[in-house]
Order: sequence, then structure tokens, then C-alpha cells
Amino acid sequence: MKHLAETFDFSKVGPPVTVEGLVKINNPDLKIGEIIGVIFRTYIFYAAGIALLIYLIIGGFQFMLSRGDPKATQAAQAKITNAVIGFVIVFLAFLIVQLVGQLFGLQDTLFVKTFK
Repeated sequence: MKHLAETFDFSKVGPPVTVEGLVKINNPDLKIGEIIGVIFRTYIFYAAGIALLIYLIIGGFQFMLSRGDPKATQAAQAKITNAVIGFVIVFLAFLIVQLVGQLFGLQDTLFVKTFK
């Protein structure tokens, strides 16, 4: 036992990093960027898709219930248009971040996984 204590390098031992809640990660070498990346890849796009669906449904109901009123029809069309534009912005932001990561040589990007 004494020999084990003398040969073991205790400088590399630390408390495990655990993020409870959205992501459960137990890795002492974990970086904050990796945590944010996991959260964005797994949850943000699902939330954006669900928000798009909800806004499309609400805009569709408003359009049907406008009964020919030009102001209500324009408001419903604007809601649908804004929902689609917001989803496109989220999707393009993801692609731009992945492209910049690829240009700077990051290994864990969508393009590296797709084109290998």
C-alpha cells in the first residue's frame, strides 16, 4: 500500500466535473465550450423547431379567424413570416459557427463529421 501511494501521481486527481440538469457530464478535462456545444447541439435546435411549429399554428389560426379583415390577415402573415425567418436565422447561425470552427481547425464540427 505504501508503494502504491508513492507511485501514484496525485496532482492529476481532482473532483469530477458534473453538470446536472440539461447535460450530465463527468469529465475532469471538460471545457466550457464543449458544455455549451452539447447544449446547443441537443436542445437549442429542438426548441427552435418547436417554437417554429407553435408560431406557424398560431399564425394559421389567426389567418383563418381573420375573416377577411385586412389588418388581422396582415398580422397573421407577419407572424408566419417572422417565425420562418427566425428559424432560418437560427439554422444559418449554426452553419456559420460550424464553418468558422472548421476554418480555425476545430475537430468536433459538423463538416468534419460529415465529410470524413
